[in-house]
Amino acid sequence: MLLLIVALLLGLVVLIWELWICEGAHLGPRFVVATYDLAANRYDSIKHFDPDWERRFLGEPLAGAIGSLSGARLLDIGAGTGRTARDLLSAAEFDGLLVCLEPSRRMLALGRQRAAHPDVTWVRGWARPLPFPAGTFDFVVSLEMLEFTQHPERTVREMTRVLRQGGWLLITNRVSRDARWIFGRTIRRSAFPAFLQAAGLHDIDVLPWQVDYDLAWARKP
Repeated sequence: MLLLIVALLLGLVVLIWELWICEGAHLGPRFVVATYDLAANRYDSIKHFDPDWERRFLGEPLAGAIGSLSGARLLDIGAGTGRTARDLLSAAEFDGLLVCLEPSRRMLALGRQRAAHPDVTWVRGWARPLPFPAGTFDFVVSLEMLEFTQHPERTVREMTRVLRQGGWLLITNRVSRDARWIFGRTIRRSAFPAFLQAAGLHDIDVLPWQVDYDLAWARKP
């Protein structure tokens, strides 16, 4: 009986760890997507997005990087409810194509509503493999998504594949205190530049971005 109680307690601890700390990361991408489907309507309020902060620290830097590049092609992987699209469109006039890739049906539906724009296209799909030819995009953006992929290193290589030569990747790395407990899904802050370099990227600049994340810019040579 004692062994059974101990086993049940350990099982409860593991379940709490997986659901509360890891957000189901080790239970597979379909489980993670199912949780986002359930939370879709509350997602933006849960994240406490501040439109002014988002425009200043995401929309404006991205618009500045695009600069005068006519017909720029961007891919937002794990686009959620259209965070990147909304921030970019609020920061500058956009003349190009932004493809928002999102596996959650409900998040994608909300994104289509909240980031409606003739130059924004929504596609339901996964981060690996990406359903695009090599060298398709000038910019690839992936925010707060990498820790939910089964093989982060392969995922970043796939992002690099669809970048054109000289294209830029904008990606976050989870660095919160609990990040180290998401085994096999996060990269140590000090190791992240080398992690990106191993994926074939250069000109890497990693910046503190939010409490839980660093933000990296990296270029495909």
